[in-house]
Amino acid sequence: MRGIFRPLLSVLLCIGGVLACAAGAWAAPPANDSSTVTAVRIWGGPDSTRVIFELSGPVDYRLFQLAKPDRVVLDLDNGAFGKGVGAKPGKGVVKDMRIGHFQGKARIVLDLDGAAHPKSFLLTPAGQYGYRLVVDLGTPSDKPSRIVRTIDDDLAHGKPRPVVIAVDAGHGGDDPGARGQGGTLEKSVTLDVAKNLARLIDAQPGMQAVLTRKGDYFVPLEKRFQIAREHKADLFVSIHANSCPDYCDARGASVWVLSTHGKQSEAGRWLAKSENASDLIGGVSLDDKGHMLASVLLDLSQGASMHAAHEVGSDVLAALGKIGPLYRNTVQGANFVVLRSPDVPSVLVETAFISNRADERRLGSSKDREQLAQAILTGVRQYFETTPPPGTWFAERRNQRLNLATGAATEVAANGDTATGTGSAKPVAATLVASAKKSATADAAIQDVHKVSRGETLSGIAQQYGVSMGALRSANSSKIQTGGGIQVGQVLLIPSS
Repeated sequence: MRGIFRPLLSVLLCIGGVLACAAGAWAAPPANDSSTVTAVRIWGGPDSTRVIFELSGPVDYRLFQLAKPDRVVLDLDNGAFGKGVGAKPGKGVVKDMRIGHFQGKARIVLDLDGAAHPKSFLLTPAGQYGYRLVVDLGTPSDKPSRIVRTIDDDLAHGKPRPVVIAVDAGHGGDDPGARGQGGTLEKSVTLDVAKNLARLIDAQPGMQAVLTRKGDYFVPLEKRFQIAREHKADLFVSIHANSCPDYCDARGASVWVLSTHGKQSEAGRWLAKSENASDLIGGVSLDDKGHMLASVLLDLSQGASMHAAHEVGSDVLAALGKIGPLYRNTVQGANFVVLRSPDVPSVLVETAFISNRADERRLGSSKDREQLAQAILTGVRQYFETTPPPGTWFAERRNQRLNLATGAATEVAANGDTATGTGSAKPVAATLVASAKKSATADAAIQDVHKVSRGETLSGIAQQYGVSMGALRSANSSKIQTGGGIQVGQVLLIPSS
């Protein structure tokens, strides 16, 4: 059956590709008799410069390059320039822009400060924008991309590596995101919170941050988690500011994880629709022909990352609830493109409702933005303290605590005492083994710790680690409720037997 299925799948994919191309050809609107350039915007990013020409309608155009000096030239058929559109100061690789007419065509010349690889495409209306002609100028470089510090370097030298957190500032550049009633832009708020969070992460031992964008420029949604993967991130945190249609009264923070199946809330549906439209607004070239197949493969391997994302999301939400109101007091699910990383647990944090007057004032305060970043850090750090990836600084610290607990438990068994009454006692060890005092045997040594997840039972945890219910109860007698009840988020000591 498998031998038949694979050729059939190939045929179906080819047919689908032909139909998609045909549909794209028919969907392209015919060029009007004339198209006017109404505005020009230039965004400078780390890898490329983007020039966007707003148009009154679709246009046929020709792009070519000239050297000595380096220039990119655009000729627009039946094109015209609107009032106020003229020479424009440069940004990024663009030094200057000049306009004029040549042989009946509207000509645009981009003077460059070096060689560049241009790529252009026409975007149809989306969001607050009409037709747009986009020119991306990639900057060639002989230097290989460099990551300041890699986890491979640490492992090669036998050092515990830091956990790597990719911090994603939502929106940017031509995609402003939501706008508050007072004029606050989501893209500005998210960048400031993300920079604060990255700074706080880098100040923590055993943690390292990677920003998906460091300035006001556009980064496609899928490129964002590709950056996380390239840096071998252990977690992807996307920062946003929520907005309610028609400026409803909703307010407060929320945390979202990917939900590709099952029932979603109405808020989740319109929020996902809004966030996923970012690529339409910012402009994505459809050069990657395997987009649909890639999405299918991502969905097939998503399960483990989604489970971990829910865990860290719960910790972040709890920390956010201590500094301000919550929109929902449980982690929510929606189908966000930016969270579809199969190998990196990903969460989206809606810091507040920018459409709400009170929340907008809060987002406009540098002190409150710093507080939001600190709360997110608290939740992230708590997750890695209880669920450290192997080989990390957090894993080494946990092993040290477990070894300390094991030694203290052995001392309890030998002396019949918790060793808390003298100046030579170790309070941390005494605390860890206090609940195991009743057993008072060398077998009370601790092999691991376990954070209770939603739906888990005491008997299931005991079976998972191969220990008896009695030993598990004894090691955690102060935490387990009468009747064996446990709570989500509790951290249980796992005895060695």
